[in-house]
Amino acid sequence: MDASNNPYLIDDLPGLVGTEMALSYWLEIGQDRVNAFGAATNHSHWLHTDPERAKADSPYGGTLVHGFLISSLVSHFADACKLRPRDAAFALNYGMDKVRFMRPVPTVNQDGSPVRVRDRITLLKTSPHEKGLKVVNAHTLEIDTGAGEPVPAAYAEVITIWVRKEAT
Repeated sequence: MDASNNPYLIDDLPGLVGTEMALSYWLEIGQDRVNAFGAATNHSHWLHTDPERAKADSPYGGTLVHGFLISSLVSHFADACKLRPRDAAFALNYGMDKVRFMRPVPTVNQDGSPVRVRDRITLLKTSPHEKGLKVVNAHTLEIDTGAGEPVPAAYAEVITIWVRKEAT
Protein backbone atom coordinates (compact mmCIF):
# COMPACT_ATOMS: atom_id res chain seq x y z
CA MET A 1 0.00 0.00 0.00
CA ASP A 2 1.30 3.45 -0.89
CA ALA A 3 1.28 5.63 2.21
CA SER A 4 2.94 8.66 0.61
CA ASN A 5 -0.26 10.72 0.80
CA ASN A 6 -0.88 10.03 4.51
CA PRO A 7 -0.79 13.16 6.63
CA TYR A 8 1.28 11.79 9.51
CA LEU A 9 4.50 10.06 10.52
CA ILE A 10 5.06 7.42 13.21
CA ASP A 11 6.31 10.12 15.60
CA ASP A 12 3.02 12.02 15.17
CA LEU A 13 0.91 9.16 16.57
CA PRO A 14 1.50 9.72 20.33
CA GLY A 15 0.01 13.20 19.94
CA LEU A 16 -3.11 11.73 18.34
CA VAL A 17 -4.06 9.43 21.23
CA GLY A 18 -7.80 9.76 21.88
CA THR A 19 -8.50 10.77 18.29
CA GLU A 20 -10.97 9.03 16.02
CA MET A 21 -8.58 8.26 13.18
CA ALA A 22 -11.09 7.06 10.60
CA LEU A 23 -14.60 5.97 9.78
CA SER A 24 -14.45 3.46 6.95
CA TYR A 25 -16.79 3.07 4.02
CA TRP A 26 -19.58 0.49 4.17
CA LEU A 27 -18.71 -3.05 3.03
CA GLU A 28 -21.46 -5.50 2.07
CA ILE A 29 -21.27 -8.96 3.55
CA GLY A 30 -23.40 -11.44 1.69
CA GLN A 31 -23.85 -15.19 1.83
CA ASP A 32 -21.04 -15.82 -0.71
CA ARG A 33 -18.48 -14.10 1.54
CA VAL A 34 -19.78 -15.97 4.60
CA ASN A 35 -19.56 -19.30 2.75
CA ALA A 36 -16.01 -18.54 1.56
CA PHE A 37 -14.94 -17.64 5.12
CA GLY A 38 -16.49 -20.85 6.42
CA ALA A 39 -14.62 -22.87 3.79
CA ALA A 40 -11.32 -21.06 4.48
CA THR A 41 -11.57 -21.65 8.24
CA ASN A 42 -13.19 -25.10 8.15
CA HIS A 43 -16.17 -23.68 10.03
CA SER A 44 -19.16 -24.35 7.81
CA HIS A 45 -21.83 -24.72 10.48
CA TRP A 46 -25.36 -24.57 9.10
CA LEU A 47 -26.10 -21.44 11.15
CA HIS A 48 -23.69 -19.61 8.83
CA THR A 49 -23.80 -21.51 5.54
CA ASP A 50 -27.24 -23.13 5.08
CA PRO A 51 -29.86 -20.41 4.48
CA GLU A 52 -32.79 -22.84 4.20
CA ARG A 53 -32.01 -24.68 7.42
CA ALA A 54 -31.17 -21.44 9.24
CA LYS A 55 -34.49 -19.97 8.16
CA ALA A 56 -36.32 -23.00 9.53
CA ASP A 57 -34.25 -23.82 12.64
CA SER A 58 -32.51 -20.61 13.73
CA PRO A 59 -34.10 -18.11 16.10
CA TYR A 60 -32.58 -15.40 13.87
CA GLY A 61 -34.64 -16.23 10.78
CA GLY A 62 -31.61 -16.88 8.59
CA THR A 63 -27.86 -17.30 8.51
CA LEU A 64 -25.44 -15.27 10.61
CA VAL A 65 -22.10 -13.75 9.67
CA HIS A 66 -19.21 -15.41 11.52
CA GLY A 67 -18.03 -13.20 14.38
CA PHE A 68 -14.44 -13.88 13.39
CA LEU A 69 -15.23 -12.78 9.82
CA ILE A 70 -16.39 -9.43 11.17
CA SER A 71 -13.27 -9.06 13.36
CA SER A 72 -10.95 -10.18 10.56
CA LEU A 73 -11.90 -7.09 8.57
CA VAL A 74 -9.97 -4.71 10.86
CA SER A 75 -6.77 -4.97 8.80
CA HIS A 76 -8.69 -4.36 5.59
CA PHE A 77 -10.41 -1.30 6.99
CA ALA A 78 -7.18 0.14 8.44
CA ASP A 79 -5.52 -0.18 5.02
CA ALA A 80 -8.58 1.15 3.20
CA CYS A 81 -8.61 4.18 5.51
CA LYS A 82 -4.91 4.77 4.76
CA LEU A 83 -3.78 4.65 8.37
CA ARG A 84 -0.24 3.59 7.49
CA PRO A 85 2.24 6.32 8.53
CA ARG A 86 4.37 7.69 5.68
CA ASP A 87 7.60 6.49 7.25
CA ALA A 88 6.42 2.96 8.09
CA ALA A 89 7.98 0.09 6.14
CA PHE A 90 5.25 -2.28 7.31
CA ALA A 91 3.08 -3.22 10.27
CA LEU A 92 3.36 -6.28 12.46
CA ASN A 93 0.19 -7.65 14.05
CA TYR A 94 0.85 -7.94 17.77
CA GLY A 95 -2.59 -9.18 18.81
CA MET A 96 -6.02 -8.14 19.98
CA ASP A 97 -7.42 -7.30 23.41
CA LYS A 98 -10.98 -6.96 24.62
CA VAL A 99 -12.55 -8.61 21.58
CA ARG A 100 -16.32 -8.65 21.99
CA PHE A 101 -19.16 -9.68 19.72
CA MET A 102 -22.09 -7.60 20.96
CA ARG A 103 -24.83 -8.94 18.71
CA PRO A 104 -25.47 -11.66 16.16
CA VAL A 105 -25.13 -10.26 12.65
CA PRO A 106 -27.62 -11.62 10.10
CA THR A 107 -26.21 -12.30 6.64
CA VAL A 108 -29.23 -10.69 4.97
CA ASN A 109 -31.43 -7.84 6.21
CA GLN A 110 -35.18 -8.28 6.44
CA ASP A 111 -35.58 -6.51 3.09
CA GLY A 112 -33.30 -9.11 1.45
CA SER A 113 -30.29 -6.80 1.08
CA PRO A 114 -26.83 -7.86 2.30
CA VAL A 115 -25.72 -6.59 5.68
CA ARG A 116 -23.22 -3.74 5.58
CA VAL A 117 -20.37 -3.25 8.03
CA ARG A 118 -18.02 -0.33 8.65
CA ASP A 119 -15.20 0.34 11.08
CA ARG A 120 -14.86 3.29 13.46
CA ILE A 121 -11.16 3.45 14.40
CA THR A 122 -9.85 5.36 17.42
CA LEU A 123 -6.22 5.59 18.58
CA LEU A 124 -6.11 4.51 22.25
CA LYS A 125 -2.43 4.45 23.17
CA THR A 126 1.12 4.19 21.92
CA SER A 127 4.39 2.96 23.39
CA PRO A 128 7.94 2.83 22.08
CA HIS A 129 9.15 -0.34 20.39
CA GLU A 130 12.72 -1.19 19.33
CA LYS A 131 11.77 -1.06 15.63
CA GLY A 132 9.15 1.68 15.72
CA LEU A 133 5.99 2.25 17.71
CA LYS A 134 3.44 -0.07 19.30
CA VAL A 135 -0.06 1.29 18.74
CA VAL A 136 -3.41 0.23 20.16
CA ASN A 137 -6.46 1.15 18.10
CA ALA A 138 -10.07 0.59 19.11
CA HIS A 139 -12.09 -0.85 16.25
CA THR A 140 -15.85 -0.58 16.65
CA LEU A 141 -17.42 -2.54 13.82
CA GLU A 142 -20.88 -1.21 13.12
CA ILE A 143 -23.63 -2.77 11.05
CA ASP A 144 -26.36 -1.16 9.02
CA THR A 145 -29.50 -3.19 9.60
CA GLY A 146 -31.58 -0.97 7.36
CA ALA A 147 -33.45 0.30 10.42
CA GLY A 148 -31.85 3.73 10.68
CA GLU A 149 -28.79 4.33 12.84
CA PRO A 150 -25.82 1.93 12.61
CA VAL A 151 -25.37 -0.31 15.64
CA PRO A 152 -22.14 -1.73 17.11
CA ALA A 153 -21.72 -5.43 16.34
CA ALA A 154 -18.14 -6.06 17.45
CA TYR A 155 -15.33 -4.33 19.29
CA ALA A 156 -11.61 -5.10 19.39
CA GLU A 157 -8.52 -3.33 20.59
CA VAL A 158 -5.96 -4.13 17.90
CA ILE A 159 -2.26 -3.88 18.71
CA THR A 160 0.09 -3.09 15.84
CA ILE A 161 3.80 -2.39 15.68
CA TRP A 162 4.64 0.18 13.02
CA VAL A 163 8.16 -0.64 11.82
CA ARG A 164 10.20 2.32 10.62
CA LYS A 165 11.70 2.14 7.13
CA GLU A 166 15.20 2.71 8.48
CA ALA A 167 14.78 -0.24 10.94
CA THR A 168 14.33 -2.81 8.17
